[in-house]
Amino acid sequence: MKKFEHKAILLYLYSKYAPMDKKEQKGASNIKPYNVKKRDTGVKTLNEELSVYTIKTSKGKITWRNKSERLSAIRKRLPYESIESIGQKANLPAKKILQYLGIPQTTYNKKKREQDHMNARDSELLLVLSEVLDYGLEVFNNEKDKFQRWLKKPNISLGNVAPESLFDSITGIQEVRNALTRLEYGNMA
Repeated sequence: MKKFEHKAILLYLYSKYAPMDKKEQKGASNIKPYNVKKRDTGVKTLNEELSVYTIKTSKGKITWRNKSERLSAIRKRLPYESIESIGQKANLPAKKILQYLGIPQTTYNKKKREQDHMNARDSELLLVLSEVLDYGLEVFNNEKDKFQRWLKKPNISLGNVAPESLFDSITGIQEVRNALTRLEYGNMA
């Protein structure tokens, strides 16, 4: 740095942080102090509006907004009847979702009748799947028919398989989410 640049920076800093006399303070009285609570950083805080995910059951709704609430729902475990709710979102029969979960139809019928709950792995799979289905509807501007066609059509970015065929694992569901994100931002997916 050249000598004169160094002096200019020092003068600027001195003028900015030097104590003001009474005359200067009167002129500065119209300056408003920075309000930290009103700042706009472009980043959502916990108090701001977040996505709310829901699964409807006969006993009410299961809702979550973030990963900690999802973890709480996983630990409580989902009832077997929530499989039908997910099936309606994805326009898939319950039988197909049971195949993804590896649950025989007879076990499902018995557990549903007994109002039993799924294990944590299956609960997590359904919660993450529900999030991706909601996200997909958002990407397709709530055009359910177009989204459901996209789920059934083989996709090059997913290895020439239909997105719905990847719903059997968390990794597969995440790949579908990545493809939806690429679509949302204008990339081919």
